[in-house]
Amino acid sequence: MIIYLDGEYLPDDKAGISVFDHGFLYGDGVFEGIRSYNGRIFRLKEHIDRLYDSAKTIDLKVPLTKEEFTDVICETMRKNNLKDAYIRPIVTRGKGTMGLDPTKCARPSVVVICVEWGAMYGDLYEIGLKGVTVSIRRNPAESMPPNVKSLNYLNNILAKIEANYKGGDEAIFFDTNGYLSEGSGDNIYVVKNGEIITPPTLNNLRGVTRMVMLEIAESLGITVKEQNMGYFDLYTADEVIVTGTAAEVGPITWIDGRVIGTGKPGPVTRQLMAAFKTVTETEGYPIYQKK
Repeated sequence: MIIYLDGEYLPDDKAGISVFDHGFLYGDGVFEGIRSYNGRIFRLKEHIDRLYDSAKTIDLKVPLTKEEFTDVICETMRKNNLKDAYIRPIVTRGKGTMGLDPTKCARPSVVVICVEWGAMYGDLYEIGLKGVTVSIRRNPAESMPPNVKSLNYLNNILAKIEANYKGGDEAIFFDTNGYLSEGSGDNIYVVKNGEIITPPTLNNLRGVTRMVMLEIAESLGITVKEQNMGYFDLYTADEVIVTGTAAEVGPITWIDGRVIGTGKPGPVTRQLMAAFKTVTETEGYPIYQKK
């Protein structure tokens, strides 16, 4: 595996950062998760834009232009001879001191990792995932905005740990006000009476796949509403869906011991899954040929 690290393309066993990098010491940095399908990187511009927005929010200067970052990602894919992959671009604060002060870090570091990647949930896309609500609350926007995709993912990891102990495939977050937020790594939607309802993106990540889902729903004539929801809305839903770059479009058919809808992926979910597959097969930034 070839990794991009600060201007070099290195074998994975040679690609290392300093133990004094603030990304390692404090989770001080940002990242993205991107997919490529059949040699085309899906929604690359949107992911790059979000990476730079995350960096700006934490006052981190990315040492590459967006165009340069795009070229680096494509070249890393080419050096690994990959067509279908999960891509992880990372920007850390860089090497500094043991203190917190980010001004002690001379220069940010840039890393790009590309790995082969298949269906994250395997056959659960046909069966349905088990979701569990967790006691861990999503970081409040006034503390650490969920829209910053930062290297500090302990909030998400604690939720995933709790879901693992409770036998769930996915954790379901609520925020500190008791409103439905998102999954441990994906956005969430409730389907009720043929309409899709999803939380506003103040207490959850503005997912690129979420944006695609809203576009698809509009093209299919499905009404989408953004509104706060609680446990009642989850438990009484006809269908519950999660989406994310890694997860793609996943049905949740069981939450906290309650069967959701018929207990199988519902008609709206299946419609969205099929449409998403079509979009990913036909769109994307070409890696191996000119645009």
